[in-house]
Amino acid sequence: MTTPAGSGAGFGTVSWWGLSPALDLQAESPPVDPDSQSKTERKVPELDVLLLGSVDGRHMLRTLARAALWPLRRFNFYVLENNLELVARHMLIFSLALEEPEKMGLQERSDTFLELWGNALLRPSVAAFLRAQASRLANLVPEPDLLEEQLPWLSLRLLKFRERDALEAVFRFWSGGEKGPEVFPMSRLWDSRLRHYLGSRYDARRGVADWDLRMKLHDREAQVIHIQEFRRWRDTGVAFELRDLSAYHVPNRTLASGRLLSHRGERVAARGYWGDIATGPFVAFGIEADDQSLFRTSNGQPVKTASEITQHNVIELFREVATWRGPRAIQGTVEETASPEPDVPAQEPFTIHFLPLDSSQTLHHKTCYQGRFQLLYVSCGMIHLLSPELGACVVPGGNLVVELARYLVDLRPKELKAFSDRVAEIARAAGFAPHPATKPSETFARFYKLGDSTRGGGHSAVESGSAPSEVLAPPAESIDPPQADQAPSLEAVSPAKVDQTPPLEAISPPQAELFLPLDAIDPPQACLAPPPEVISPLQEAL
Repeated sequence: MTTPAGSGAGFGTVSWWGLSPALDLQAESPPVDPDSQSKTERKVPELDVLLLGSVDGRHMLRTLARAALWPLRRFNFYVLENNLELVARHMLIFSLALEEPEKMGLQERSDTFLELWGNALLRPSVAAFLRAQASRLANLVPEPDLLEEQLPWLSLRLLKFRERDALEAVFRFWSGGEKGPEVFPMSRLWDSRLRHYLGSRYDARRGVADWDLRMKLHDREAQVIHIQEFRRWRDTGVAFELRDLSAYHVPNRTLASGRLLSHRGERVAARGYWGDIATGPFVAFGIEADDQSLFRTSNGQPVKTASEITQHNVIELFREVATWRGPRAIQGTVEETASPEPDVPAQEPFTIHFLPLDSSQTLHHKTCYQGRFQLLYVSCGMIHLLSPELGACVVPGGNLVVELARYLVDLRPKELKAFSDRVAEIARAAGFAPHPATKPSETFARFYKLGDSTRGGGHSAVESGSAPSEVLAPPAESIDPPQADQAPSLEAVSPAKVDQTPPLEAISPPQAELFLPLDAIDPPQACLAPPPEVISPLQEAL
């Protein structure tokens, strides 16, 4: 609802970055059962994870970075998002994170990642990299065999053909298929969103930013976010000023998405920025770190800012992933030990599978997904998709991690508590119970899957309501490394609102080029809040 004081909807309808720190998914999953693994043909145990709304891949990157600290394991990540622009950003982020060091140095990769991921405006050199990389990915998407050859860690085979076509159209737009900054005038779109969000408070936006930071984010253990960087991001959309601010002037097209707006009594597709303008991308990487010296204070003020901590964490993340992935082959599998052929390309130790956008309620119909996943992650913006049908895809004794709305600054403590209670009700209805082996957390809610005797996989202890410790929770000493309840930096964090209108990628490729510029829409309508039929999952949960 829009009032003179603004809409109060600062998180938009699309989540571009996570609103919670990153998790090591191995620390969140049940420990490996030696008996069950000894019965399999492969010697290397596998971890199957289903992620709903991870938005920026931070949990997967964190898991890969910490993999060297755990026993050898292969990862299968199944990712479900609510629009294909997020799928495209996943692909861009991982192709950058896994770039060969000979082609791009660690510092350059880190800087490029931060700008593409969290800045509304780019430097010309980063914009040129985006165009080249998007053109390459656009050529690979319609060629599955070539895609698996060049990006063996990625699988798009589960997507529908029309989704692949729309995904290609997204990359074509990123690569500059439509010329000129007027195609996506990011600075004007950002200011339009800000004016609509603040309403009559727009002229006092600096004071509003101070209040939101000091009275909300700082009270929620995000004290390292500095007022100067938060104000700059609120005003311009530039969160990470790695160079002089004047160098950032090219619109970041990866933050563009489509929506249907009312125009002269008709519903028309419009491209714009519908993401977060309230919290910012500082939470995902910038408020937690392994190196506690980054949080030193002087005269009661943090020495390092969230931007500096984010940059440090991303560099370390990329370095650890490169070190762990170095050999690129998982040693010890039956196939490799039986016939070691030097000409055969090494197998990637992980695979990312992207699921169709509307598959959350149909996965259980396929036997290959029934009781398959040891871990289910759900962002706060996708909690409405958690159902008994989706819960059937989690193995009895498997874990569920739900992102809470702690860092949504538009919510008051009473509303945060109501949302947490609603999450517990939804999880209970889906067949989960609160995890007894974890400490209470205001950022994540943790549950375990109750047993199901009808599948022959249940445990009497689980069915009676108590958790079998040998299956559900790792012993306390096995949670190091890392701490299960402490998530080092790194989306899902996902904003509390999910776009229920047909996104850009839902429009057929020939129509994707027919978007009306926002100039063609009446000014009062160009910055309207989501149409009435767009219901926030967070409001729905409350």
